[in-house]
Amino acid sequence: MTTQTSSADGQSPTCTTPPPPRWARWAAHAVPLVVLPSSLWRLAMAAGIPVGYSDEVLRTDYDIPGIGYLILPLISLAQEAAALLTLGLVSNWGLVAPRWLPFIGGRPVRPMAAVVPAALGALILTLVTFSQLMIWDSVDQDTLTGGARAVMGWCYAPLLLWGPLLAAVTVSYHLRRRRER
Repeated sequence: MTTQTSSADGQSPTCTTPPPPRWARWAAHAVPLVVLPSSLWRLAMAAGIPVGYSDEVLRTDYDIPGIGYLILPLISLAQEAAALLTLGLVSNWGLVAPRWLPFIGGRPVRPMAAVVPAALGALILTLVTFSQLMIWDSVDQDTLTGGARAVMGWCYAPLLLWGPLLAAVTVSYHLRRRRER
């Protein structure tokens, strides 16, 4: 099965793109799921569910109560939104921009307009998450201990997969789009 994209005028197909391999679809759908535990942990903290921090640490480090009630959910929403963009690399909206988008709606997506940001994102995510893994022994060691620290670690550990999964899906997208020419 091939997917047809239309020309900028929306009249005739200009190329055919092979469908993504099954593994790429699975990987793309896994990305929002590997991001979810850390988002939920952050939302729990903002909702006042005890995550192991003292009231003093919540006040000084996370501004709870205060602006932290807004910032933590916004970080979680932004993280999930960024993760959901991975689905564009295996969906039709990665080939033709959705019509509701201003200026570019209905036009074919230039492959490099998706590949370059996705590849840079995968590289940055991999570097950041693995650098955080390297310093995990010193993160919140004095303010979060025991079982609460373990729960936080298990909630954040899946983020280590985000960069590599995004990289794999990006390579698949790039190879599919290169074949259409």
